[in-house]
Amino acid sequence: MNRIAEATRFVIKVGSALVTNNGAGLDLTAINEWARQIALLRENNKEVLLVSSGAIACGMQRLGIRKRPSAVHALQACAAVGQMGLVQVYERAFSSHGLHTAQVLLTHDDLADRKRYLNARSTLTTLLELGVVPIINENDTVVTDEIKFGDNDTLGALVANLVDADCLIILTDQQGLYTADPRRDAQATLISQARAGDPALEAMAGGSGTQFGKGGMITKVIAAKRAARSGTHTIIASGHERNVVPRLASGESIGTLLSSEMPPLNARKQWLADHLQLIGKLVLDGGAVKALRDGKSLLPIGVVAVQGEFERGAAVACLSAEGDEVARGLINYGSSDARRIARHASQEIEGLLGYVDEPEIVHRDNLILS
Repeated sequence: MNRIAEATRFVIKVGSALVTNNGAGLDLTAINEWARQIALLRENNKEVLLVSSGAIACGMQRLGIRKRPSAVHALQACAAVGQMGLVQVYERAFSSHGLHTAQVLLTHDDLADRKRYLNARSTLTTLLELGVVPIINENDTVVTDEIKFGDNDTLGALVANLVDADCLIILTDQQGLYTADPRRDAQATLISQARAGDPALEAMAGGSGTQFGKGGMITKVIAAKRAARSGTHTIIASGHERNVVPRLASGESIGTLLSSEMPPLNARKQWLADHLQLIGKLVLDGGAVKALRDGKSLLPIGVVAVQGEFERGAAVACLSAEGDEVARGLINYGSSDARRIARHASQEIEGLLGYVDEPEIVHRDNLILS
């Protein structure tokens, strides 16, 4: 598992059953232990984003509700109450190790809309640069369909896609993925390694979640398949395993590794190539064209003209002065602001606009050569 030992950016997802000790209330001992383990990763210069379930389950416990409600508004109320307790506990746990945390609530729409996708990506990467541990959850207080059909295994995969994580660790109350449900089949054996996206895995996963959470093993297998599209490897392991996070990060074989066959950079470029519907155009000078072909970002000083009307996050074509398409990518500024900063140095952006989103008009990670 050297590919995991070499990983530098991890998304760790913990489920409701672990966070709430199977619905008994927030498990302070377990949460403090995960904070300690994540702190060890941070000491080794590993970046960590934590996707935590448990808001609804925590709210149910605080409100004295034993059976998970079916009404959406009741679930949203539980989430609103529970989120307060959840974030307080995480903040105390990590602060004891000198680490700052940030609460980030996302919906699937945040990651489907290009503008909000870029905003979320910029916020999370900035938090990582500042040494902060983002605590991420689905925004259950406002979503509707997602609260009924969503799960945080999927959210973990989407976050891994969003930040180009090397590894997604899904901690659960099971040892990993088995050939069958070990609670029903004594002959079931643990799968130590497989290819994410293998159709046979979904048949093996089967089953559903508990009354405290939506996910089951099948959602974890599907999440691994989704994460693999951006080159992220996924590990499904027991959150009860001693010192599980640093052991996994060191490359020890625990649970089930579902590996991606695509390098992260190639996977991201493929995603860009497959999904871009071009809305605008940027005409570049010769220096900018050369910079892009050398693998660099596009700076505003190299943009000669901006064509079309679009918002931040739109897909644009990058053209040479002769009109040939050089590259395409997601732009960090809307068309009106892009026109104002074109032909200007990056350090002038704030003076021209009154704010600065990014020094690049299109970052190289969001570019693909034509």
